[in-house]
Amino acid sequence: MTPRAKIVLLLAALAAAGGGYGWWYGQQKAGGPLVLQGNVEIRQVNLGFKVAGRIAELAVDEGDAIAPGQGLAALDKVYFEDSLRQLRAQREQSAANLAKMVAGNRQEEIAQAQAAVADQEAALANMKVAVERAQQLLKTAAGTQKAYDDAAMGVKQSQAHLDSARAALQLMQAGFRQEDIDLARAQLAERDAAIRIAERQLADADLRAPGPGVVLSRVRERGAIVNAGETVFVLSLTTPVWVRSYVSEPDLGRIRPGQAVELRTDTRQLPPLKGRVGFISATAEFTPKTVETRELRTSLVYRIRIVADDPGGVLRQGMPMTATLIEPSSGQGADASESPGK
Repeated sequence: MTPRAKIVLLLAALAAAGGGYGWWYGQQKAGGPLVLQGNVEIRQVNLGFKVAGRIAELAVDEGDAIAPGQGLAALDKVYFEDSLRQLRAQREQSAANLAKMVAGNRQEEIAQAQAAVADQEAALANMKVAVERAQQLLKTAAGTQKAYDDAAMGVKQSQAHLDSARAALQLMQAGFRQEDIDLARAQLAERDAAIRIAERQLADADLRAPGPGVVLSRVRERGAIVNAGETVFVLSLTTPVWVRSYVSEPDLGRIRPGQAVELRTDTRQLPPLKGRVGFISATAEFTPKTVETRELRTSLVYRIRIVADDPGGVLRQGMPMTATLIEPSSGQGADASESPGK
C-alpha cells in the first residue's frame, strides 16, 4: 500500500470516528435535560395617588426596600376630613327627616288640628243662629235684607273654614305619603354613598406599596401639588422573580406549565435557585417574520416565563440566567393545576 493510500485511509477512519462521536454526542444531548438561556425580567411600576392634593409626607427614599402595604407617602388630609364631616352632618339631617316621616305626626299636632275643627264647628253653629235671627227680624220689618244676606254669607264662609279644618285633621291623622317617605329614604341612601366615596378618598390620600420591591426613583418632593395618577415613586418589583426565556419549536413538547426549573447565574459561588414554568406563549416568533420556508420553521421560538424563588435577594433585573428544565419522573406529570399566568 502506497503512503498516499495510507494517508487517505487514515483520514477516512478519523472522519468516521468523528461522525460517530458527533452522532453519539447528539444522542446524549437529545436525551439530556433541556437547557435554556434567559434574563430576569424588568418589572417596574409607577406609583401615584388616586386623588389630587399636596404631598405632606414622604416616608421612603431611593434604594429603600419596602414591604407589601407599607406606607410610602401621604397627602394633606384636612380637605378630605372637612368634606367627610360635612357629608356626615348632611346624612344625619336626612336620617332625621326620614325618621320623622316614618313616625308620622305627633299626637299634639293631631290634637291641635282637632281643636281647630271644633272651633270652626262652633263658629258655624253661631252663624246659623245669626241667620235665623236675621230672618225673623226681616219678617217683622225690624231687620233689613242686607243683614240677612250678610248672615247667610257668614254661614257659607264658616262651612268652608270647617271643611278646610276637617281636611287638615285627616292629613294629620293619615301621616306622610309613601312617595315622600321613599324619597326621603333615597336621599339618605345617597348621603351614605357620598360618605363611602369620601372615606375612600381619605384612605387614598395614603400611598401604599402594592408588593415587595425596591424604590428606584423618587419623582416628587414634599409640598408638591400632584394630580391623580401622577407618578411619585418608581418601584422595582422583586417578588416573585420572572425569568424570560425562549424555547425552540422542536423542544416545545418537552416543556409544560408548572414544570420544575433549576436556575443558575454566571456567578459560580451562588447556589442554584428553584423555579417553575409559569407561562408559555401561544404565539411563535421567528426571523424574518415575513418569510416562512421549510428551513426557517426550525427557527421558530416560543416565549416562556419562569417564576423563580429568590429568598436571598440575589437576583437583579436584566441579569442573565441559565435555566435547566427538570424532566418529570415516569408516571408523573407536571402540576398543571398551577395557573400559567402567574
